[in-house]
Amino acid sequence: MRLAAGAEARSEHPLARAVVQAAEARGIMPARARKVVATPGRGLSAEVEGRQILLGNGAALSEAGIDPAPLLAAAEAFARDGKTPVLVALDGTPAAVLALSDPPKPHATDAVAALAREGVAVAMISGDVAATAAAVGRQLGISRIIAGVLPAGKVAALEEMKREGAVAFVGDGINDAPALAAADVGLALGSGTDVAIEAAEVVIVGADPRGAARAVTLSRAVMRNIRQNLFWAFAYNTALIPVAMGVLVPFGGPGLSPMLAAAAMSLSSVFVVTNALRLRRAG
Repeated sequence: MRLAAGAEARSEHPLARAVVQAAEARGIMPARARKVVATPGRGLSAEVEGRQILLGNGAALSEAGIDPAPLLAAAEAFARDGKTPVLVALDGTPAAVLALSDPPKPHATDAVAALAREGVAVAMISGDVAATAAAVGRQLGISRIIAGVLPAGKVAALEEMKREGAVAFVGDGINDAPALAAADVGLALGSGTDVAIEAAEVVIVGADPRGAARAVTLSRAVMRNIRQNLFWAFAYNTALIPVAMGVLVPFGGPGLSPMLAAAAMSLSSVFVVTNALRLRRAG
């Protein structure tokens, strides 16, 4: 995530754009940044107008030899409100805390409720600090929350969940790509990053998270339809093939002419196709 301006150091990350827009709204024009280094799960550092700036979480400051203690009280207060705190150090000294709010997507609560009605256990895996993730989880009605993990930590969490059964992962960001690839089924929102879409098996058109619930409903309807078709096709053939062979004729039972047998077999195909067409109303 590169927050600073300048063609060589401009980010497309939505949180980066939010910071730049907030600065511009206050009449602050971002300066050109040099030597920008982004560290996944930590933050970034850059040189701006001859001064060294570090933005990130507490771990980023600690690893740089900077004591984040003066900023932690404000950061924890923001986190309890469901905001992501970003600590800022200037020339090796703690300087400020930015509060970034990434509100849940519209209809996210409806999506969680719909999945629960389908009997799907929902968990949230987030790179945010625990307090922020817990606040967002309460908004969405999610009780199982794994927070403060790096992209590799998301994969490890999924591997642990796989012991309980098949796991699907829904994501849209760059950091979600490894988890999307590691899950039994990866579902990427169509509004997400290209790398997330490439890593997923299913792409949900648009940004509506309710698409995940619809995908579950549709997949279950498809499997139910397949089982119905297999059963009835097998039962139909099991019943009519012996009749067509004339097994019942010696006992005074009916027989089938080749023409009627062909018509009967065609009806089997008509039944299977008609049953499959009911999927148009699924979900």
